[in-house]
Amino acid sequence: MRVFVTGASGFIGSVLVSDLIDAGHEVVGLARSDASAAALSAVGAAVRRGTLEDLDGLRAGAAEAEGVVHLAFNHDLSQHEAAAGAELRAIEAFGDALEGSDRPLVVAGGGPVGAEGDPRAAASPSPRSAGGRAALALAEGGVRSSLVRLAPTVHDRSRCDMVAQLTAIAREKGVSGYLGDGSNRWPSAHRLDVARLFRLAVEKAPAGSVLHGVGEEGVTIRAIAEVVGRKANVPVAAVADEDAAAHFGFLARILGLDMSASNALTRELLGWQPVHPGLIEDLGHGHGLGS
Repeated sequence: MRVFVTGASGFIGSVLVSDLIDAGHEVVGLARSDASAAALSAVGAAVRRGTLEDLDGLRAGAAEAEGVVHLAFNHDLSQHEAAAGAELRAIEAFGDALEGSDRPLVVAGGGPVGAEGDPRAAASPSPRSAGGRAALALAEGGVRSSLVRLAPTVHDRSRCDMVAQLTAIAREKGVSGYLGDGSNRWPSAHRLDVARLFRLAVEKAPAGSVLHGVGEEGVTIRAIAEVVGRKANVPVAAVADEDAAAHFGFLARILGLDMSASNALTRELLGWQPVHPGLIEDLGHGHGLGS
């Protein structure tokens, strides 16, 4: 299969590209910089230069492919609404190119919660949820579209962006904090497991599938804070609700949420089995915590 991948040189995309090539697929990666283009070429992928704002280019890339995986997203929380709008327009462009073709479109989304069919996620007020709903709606127009909702803590030993942000805050504030009693849970996933999930989705996910990129269904925020505290050599303590915004900044909006999520239907549907280390194990090796 010839697969067009956005975000192809990113944290997940870079391992997905290798996984697709190893499985016998041809990959065309979207690259906005010379460095990204060089990284893709080095692993045997073809390169299409462009950006998410170039909608005609996205349509052309999708039209020339036998499947599309859309991973690119600006994860700067201060730009979340603008990023969600750009993503929605990109998904609509892919839909224009793939309509009636029965070709796969796999889109990354955020905020898994509950079971894969849990209506709370579909009704999420997050601006990004509009893109996920648009992707799934394309199934009615002859696109084999699926949505992979990603855990907020996708990690390996080298990196976990969300934990790196919490570590930077802990070092700045002199305390590794959590809200309430810290028993609320976030799902996590190893990036190699997630990459394989995206490959399986583009290969065989039925149209309209909602999938959860979740290896561990729930890791407590306090457990994360304790690892951060040990590695950053700062105390661990609860932060009062009224101080959350000042302490955590944009992360205060989500840090107190309980977002445990199941992967049971995803594993059953695709035969996917997460096998790589969990979040706390990776963090315990001292990696993924930022500089």
